[in-house]
Amino acid sequence: MKKTLIIVFSLIAITALQAQNYYVYVAAESEDEVALVKFDGKKAETIKNIPVGIWPAENEGPHGITVGPEGKYWYLSLAHGNPYGTLYKYETGTDKAVGSVTLGLFPASMQVSAATGLLYCVNFNLHGDMVPSTVSVVDVESMTELTQITTGAMPHGSRLTPDGLKQYSVAMMSGELFEIDAISLKITKTLDLDEASKMAPEDHSMMDHSKMDMGKSKMNDEKKSMAGMDHSQMDHSKMDMGGMPAMKHSAFKPTWVSTHPTKNLVYVAGNGAAEVLEISTDTWKTTRKFKTDKGPYNIDISPDGKRMVVSYKTAAKTGVWDLESGKELARLDNSQKVTHGVAISSDSKFAFVSVEGIGDDPGMVDVIDLTTNRLIDTAYLGKQAGGIAFWKIER
Repeated sequence: MKKTLIIVFSLIAITALQAQNYYVYVAAESEDEVALVKFDGKKAETIKNIPVGIWPAENEGPHGITVGPEGKYWYLSLAHGNPYGTLYKYETGTDKAVGSVTLGLFPASMQVSAATGLLYCVNFNLHGDMVPSTVSVVDVESMTELTQITTGAMPHGSRLTPDGLKQYSVAMMSGELFEIDAISLKITKTLDLDEASKMAPEDHSMMDHSKMDMGKSKMNDEKKSMAGMDHSQMDHSKMDMGGMPAMKHSAFKPTWVSTHPTKNLVYVAGNGAAEVLEISTDTWKTTRKFKTDKGPYNIDISPDGKRMVVSYKTAAKTGVWDLESGKELARLDNSQKVTHGVAISSDSKFAFVSVEGIGDDPGMVDVIDLTTNRLIDTAYLGKQAGGIAFWKIER
């Protein structure tokens, strides 16, 4: 009996030691809030709602969000302003605002370099003329904008290499991929993604999805008109920017770029082409093309380099890909319509996917187990869940 009790208590102790919680920050763009979501391996829940912005009567639109390399601070872009948007700096844990700086027109996605400590934020310029916009470079210690680097029309998806030495972004309307040297702050390479898609090798990722049911759909029939929707609920694959000054209008419509954790590769979401391109940063050529569902929007690559998770905004689904074979392992229905961002945990076990909803629908975060490729649970937050950033694992 005594021996049995010792074994039981030992098992309980081991289980307790193995238990761990995952934390992600998620922006609720139509609520002017940021939610802190906790996931204990089985259940996901919003444990804190953090009000953001300074104008109670106006929707300031928290859009992009990122956590610094050391995990001590998180940064948030407020897209709307008069006329420019703002970057805010918060302490993790206390979630107290400790600094801010004005950026460009509609600042969006961003990341902090592990090498320079500088933050690179794209100015999406959603409501401005269809002309080349910029990447803001910010010293986050003093919260000072050092410069703006001109890239393409409607830049998005600011991501850095793991060593922090190169920054990549895409221009949605001019259809370009840009590489910026994080030290010199100069553009070193530019790629026409419409041409890169045409020149891509034959796709080997096709599989029969008609027999694949990897998720349980919770979507209801659309009850509300798409009229009056805010910017991020638009179907970017069908955007018509006619009437603007003469310029190239990309059919590929890139909306995101992510870097590989160990290889000189980047992955670009072609929202208008329903495909993801794998591009070598050495040769600056497409090495693989992944055919996706409608409206690929955001991408994250697992830290172990094995999985690529893609949000299919138009289809309201999420794709899980095996990068070695190039095969799509699962195509999961999200909890509701308008899938947005993706953040993978630092142990490569879980993907957290923000889902906007439509109209007065609550925002959601779907948690996907990357070992079973199944949707485990959903956390609820404010309206229009968008930008999402993984913070930490707490054991």
